Amino acid sequence: MYLREDALTDPIDTWLAAAFAPHHVESTITAMTAMTEAQPMDHSPAAGTAAQTIITECDAKLERFRAALDAGADPAVVTGWIAQTQAERARAEAGLRANTGTAPRRMSRAEITTLVNALGDITAVLCDADPAEKAEVYRQLGLRLNYQPETQTVRAAIDLSAHRGVMVRVRGGT
Repeated sequence: MYLREDALTDPIDTWLAAAFAPHHVESTITAMTAMTEAQPMDHSPAAGTAAQTIITECDAKLERFRAALDAGADPAVVTGWIAQTQAERARAEAGLRANTGTAPRRMSRAEITTLVNALGDITAVLCDADPAEKAEVYRQLGLRLNYQPETQTVRAAIDLSAHRGVMVRVRGGT
């Protein structure tokens, strides 16, 4: 089934923006925490190595962003990049701690809250995102769409398990 992209992306972006709106963010964090607790844990050594690689890459990006600011780049744009990279780094650090600890553990509510807060204004990010970057955000969120022909509706679901990979960076506001 082929559907117009804007017929899907606009409602999906609205849905995500509503989930991360200030008055809903606590319930979203609660749901994310519950979903994390329900997921099986991965303790492979490769996961720790991948997390360390991501942390190193994020540190390099942050240095480049600082250099861009020093060179006169638009602070609003660079601030958005920094926030998104810090969120990616926080997630990788949480993954590294989970894989290097002696006992299996999952992201805590506090870690999830830090991650969500580091994302900034998801409405502005999605609004300003390039279509390819937006598609990558959807992929990393584990977005699944299921068309219901009898009602001509699309059901959207997101898999926020800890095994989705790294959060992507998209250009946009903070």
